[in-house]
Amino acid sequence: KKDENQAPPSRKGYSKKRLFLFRLIGLFIPFIVLFLLEISLRLFHYGYNPDLFIEYPSDHRYLFFNPEASKRYFADQAIATTGNIELFKKEKDENTIRIFVLGESTTIGYPYFHNASFHRWLQYRLARSFPDRNFEIINCSLTAVNSYTVLGFARQLPDYQPDAVLIYTGHNEYYGALGVGSTDRIGGNTYLVNALVWLRGLKLVQLMTNGYERIIRIFGSKKAIAGKTRMELMVADQQIPFGSDMFNRGISQFESNMDATLKCLNKHHIPVFISNLVSNEKDMKPFISIRPDSIRFPSFNQNFQTGSKALEQGNYADAAKYLEQAEQIYPSHAACNYDLGQLAYRHGDFKKAETFFSEAVDLDALRFRAPGRLNEIISKLCSKYPDTHLVDSRSIFEDWSEHHIIGDKLILEHVHPNLLGYALLSDAFYRSMKKARIFSIPPAGEISFEQLLQRMPITSMDSLTGAIKIDRLKKSWPFSQTRAQDSEQTDSIAGTSEEERLANGVAFKKMNWLQANETLYDYYISHHEISKAKTVVETMVLEYPHEEGYYEKAANLCGALKDDEEAVFYFRKAFDLSPSFEKARFLFVLYLEMDRPEEAVPYLDYAMRNGRDSRLPAIKRLIGEIIGLRKSSLKDSSNLTVLNEIAGKYAQMGNPRAATKYLDKVLHSDDKNKPALALLAKIQNTKNDQGKQ
Repeated sequence: KKDENQAPPSRKGYSKKRLFLFRLIGLFIPFIVLFLLEISLRLFHYGYNPDLFIEYPSDHRYLFFNPEASKRYFADQAIATTGNIELFKKEKDENTIRIFVLGESTTIGYPYFHNASFHRWLQYRLARSFPDRNFEIINCSLTAVNSYTVLGFARQLPDYQPDAVLIYTGHNEYYGALGVGSTDRIGGNTYLVNALVWLRGLKLVQLMTNGYERIIRIFGSKKAIAGKTRMELMVADQQIPFGSDMFNRGISQFESNMDATLKCLNKHHIPVFISNLVSNEKDMKPFISIRPDSIRFPSFNQNFQTGSKALEQGNYADAAKYLEQAEQIYPSHAACNYDLGQLAYRHGDFKKAETFFSEAVDLDALRFRAPGRLNEIISKLCSKYPDTHLVDSRSIFEDWSEHHIIGDKLILEHVHPNLLGYALLSDAFYRSMKKARIFSIPPAGEISFEQLLQRMPITSMDSLTGAIKIDRLKKSWPFSQTRAQDSEQTDSIAGTSEEERLANGVAFKKMNWLQANETLYDYYISHHEISKAKTVVETMVLEYPHEEGYYEKAANLCGALKDDEEAVFYFRKAFDLSPSFEKARFLFVLYLEMDRPEEAVPYLDYAMRNGRDSRLPAIKRLIGEIIGLRKSSLKDSSNLTVLNEIAGKYAQMGNPRAATKYLDKVLHSDDKNKPALALLAKIQNTKNDQGKQ
């Protein structure tokens, strides 16, 4: 019989180690279970993919901005926003400059969204100024977001070889997703919020969130969202007084997130171009003014109301008297500062007016316009990080504004630029990148800003669509409560009834943008309006820069309009995307007609390698001879024999246009030159014979 008092052998040697091991295993079991559950959810593709870019389904060589990338920033998935679809190659080409754009609704181009956005103006200008380079400009901006999204997206960008990152953000800081005054806010600590944003990328957290939302839908009250704009849905606190705790939290939120953004990008030596912010100061009244305590400031309301009424009636002397008294009593009333700004502007004291208008923006308690502190932060951060460059858009907008005060001439409502405003924003970024030598000036020269304004392809339909959206916005909250002073908007382009019909269809989502453009193109072609049809196709090129068919269609329309430079540009882009014998033949023929034989040679060589035209070797021989003769002509431009020889060789290859150019030079110097007259007559007879046939 065993001694009952004898301890088991196991308790003497290793029992404590075993006990510790059991406890350790018990501690890790929940984490192991959670890990296995996360892996299982990923294997079954549960939830959404939080990656910034995903593979393009139709062509696996390309990536594009993930439509679900914003979901981790919105607690309510129903109002999560999506951005542009702009493809870029997984493997970056050596000749490519890749630029990413980060920001909010202004940065994506609201209310135009497509070719009037600033990055499209920039894309068009860069492509024309540097036709031998390839520019990939990928806009990762979204509506209703702020610096949290900018930071989250910026952290993923270094993996995609950016040559530059452009940033314009700040107006949504309080009411954008996760902002301190938004319905999606989580807390005031930016580190905690960013940690929770990261956790939302986990499938397990998505599962828990979806379960919670289902419970809320079953047992909770439904939020009334019908008829409300996204602006209204995002606002939780309509009054955030200047200098209040919540105001300062918004300032700290912006500074912390933008500092982390620039630190991340500068760590990888990525050039960053961040713009200061512009808004409508002169022609947009404050949305909400904080009323002072009537006991502490008993005479403010009476003075302010009397002064405002006098201003409306045009009694400016009384208006100044009472408004100035009100401002002395209580200087923190937004509407009072705005009215004093209007008075100062009327009296020609524009510096004083600008001060009052800026104060009115800062004091506006409904924070849809960024306070001036954000521009100070942007400037300070640009000085802190060596690879960060300040884009001074505000100065450019002021230079284009009457008396240097920004108003309706450039801004559609409170913060979104009109067509000219977006062009100016693109010019600000262009100047800054040029100064930082992101690109060098091409030998042939660059497109000036004035040329850009004349040539940028924006259809009347696109402009009218934007005007309709802004009109609808101004009839909704908060514009319906306080309207801007009446002033002429400079953005409305009168269109045909067909353009108006299509613009309404796009604005009210009765048809998509692509369908509307295809309809508009067919309409212009059927009415023989080739120039307008070309504009439509050029907008399609900007929207779908990897679709070779749009380039070729644009090139053919340019040819019909006798615009050889543009035809060459589009044919070259089409050839680069999809080389073919036909495109090469078009290009070398066009270059020869334009008397640019050196540029014709590469395409002639391609045609010889990929075609069976027996005439091509002879044409190449003649081109070589012409190039040699042109060099001789440059040394002695008065040698008419050489000019006649060049003309003869062009005529021999069947190029009367270039031949005539040289014959005209000869006859300008010697109007009786027999060889030139004989060849000119021969060319004319050939044309006549062809015309009869």
